Amino acid sequence: MSLVTLIGSRLADPGREFVFEGASSACEGCPYRKQCLNLAPGTRYRVTDVRENAQTLDCAVHDDGVRAVEVEPAPVPANVASRKAYAGSKVTLEGPCPHTECPSHAYCVPDGADFDREYRIDQVVGEPPHDHCALDRDLTLVEFAPAEE
Repeated sequence: MSLVTLIGSRLADPGREFVFEGASSACEGCPYRKQCLNLAPGTRYRVTDVRENAQTLDCAVHDDGVRAVEVEPAPVPANVASRKAYAGSKVTLEGPCPHTECPSHAYCVPDGADFDREYRIDQVVGEPPHDHCALDRDLTLVEFAPAEE
C-alpha cells in the first residue's frame, strides 16, 4: 500500500530506497511536520511515484526543499546463516560485524533491520558478495519481506 509523504527534492526519484530515521531537531515548528513524519522510523521505503504537479516546499533539513512522493515499504537485503535461508522462514541477523571494508558488510549490518528482531525471508537471492567471511560465518544473501504498515 502506497503512502504519500514529503522527502528532499534531490531524493525524489522513483525506485530510490531510503530508511526513515525520524524527526530532526530542525523539524521543530515546521508547518509540514505531519506530512513529512508520517512514516515508521527504522523502516526501509521505496519511492514509487513523484507527484508531478506538487510544489517544492521550503525545508530546514533539505537545502532544495521537499516534494510530495508516494512510497511503499521495501524489502531489506541481508545476509543470514545459510542453514536458515529458506523463503518463508523467520530468522534473525547473525550479529554485528566490525569488518566495514568487506563487500558484504552492508548486508550483514543492513539499514532498515535490527539485530534483536525476527524477519520473514521473502526470497533467497544466493551467494553473498564476499569471497570469505572474516568471522567464519556461512552466509546466504536473502531479502526480508517489507515491513507491514
